Amino acid sequence: MSETILHVLGALALELTPGSSAARDTLPQREAGPLAAAMARDLARFAPEAAALDLTTAGAHYDPVELLRPGWPIHQELDQLGARAPGGRDEGSGRIIAFGSHDGRLPGALSPSPDYAGGPLRLVPWSLAGAAGIARSVGEACERDLMERGMAGADTALLAQEAFGLQVEHARYLTMHDLCALMAMQYEHAGLAPLWPVLETALLSPDREAWLDAPPEPLLRYADREARIALLTPTAWRARNAAAADGNGKDIDDERLQRAFSHYEARQRQFAALLRAHGVPVTFAHCQGDPAAEL
Repeated sequence: MSETILHVLGALALELTPGSSAARDTLPQREAGPLAAAMARDLARFAPEAAALDLTTAGAHYDPVELLRPGWPIHQELDQLGARAPGGRDEGSGRIIAFGSHDGRLPGALSPSPDYAGGPLRLVPWSLAGAAGIARSVGEACERDLMERGMAGADTALLAQEAFGLQVEHARYLTMHDLCALMAMQYEHAGLAPLWPVLETALLSPDREAWLDAPPEPLLRYADREARIALLTPTAWRARNAAAADGNGKDIDDERLQRAFSHYEARQRQFAALLRAHGVPVTFAHCQGDPAAEL
C-alpha cells in the first residue's frame, strides 16, 4: 500500500523597494539550487519537521496573480515535476528539488509571464511534500505562525536579491492562505474590496457559487468555475442603479447618469481583467429582462 503524500504550499515573498525592477525573473540551475537550499534551511528552522519533507521550488519569481489561481497551477506544476525528479526519499530527510532555466525558460509551464512583470511584490513558490502526518503537522504550524514569524534569513534575502538583481526591502515566507489574506487587504486599499469574495470563492472553494450584487457595482455571478457579468442597456442600468449612483435616491440629470454609466462600464472591464488575470474565465451576458435571473 503506497504512502499518503500531502503538500504544504507557500511562497517566499519579496517586497521590493518602490520604483525598482528585476534584472531577470528566472535563474539557471546552478543558481536555483543554492537559493532552494537556503529556503529549505529557513523553513526547517521555523518548523523542524519540515527537514523530513521534500522541498520543491522554481528558480523564478512571479506576480501574485500568477500564483493565486484556482487549483494553484504553478504549485501543481512544481509538484508534478518534483514527483518525476530522480532519487527517492531518505528516511528522516527530505530532498531539495530546484528547477532552473535553460536559455531563459523553465521546464513545463513554470516560466513567469512577462505580462505581469514589474510589480512591487514578487513570489518564489515552494512546496513541501511528504508523509501525511509530518506534512499535516508542518502545515498547521505554518498556517498558525508563518505570517507573524516567517521572516527569511538575512543571507537568503541577500541571495535572492543578488541572484535576481532585485532591491528587496523585506523577504518573508507565506502560505497560500496568508497570501490570500494579504491580497484581500491590498485589493481593499485599491478600491477592489467588493470583488474579493468572488475571487476568494474561486480560489478556495471553486465549486461553490458567489454573487456580487451591490449596486452601483457590476452584477456578477460566479458558478461552474466561471464568472458571468451582466451587460445592461442604459435603460436597464438606470432602473437598477440610478439611486445608488446619486447616493441619496433623488433624481439626477442625464449628464450625471451618463458619467455614472460610463464608470459602470469601466468597472466591468476592470473586474473582468482582474478575474482573468487570476485565471477565472469571464463571460459577458447580454441581459434583456431581470439580469439576476438571466446570469
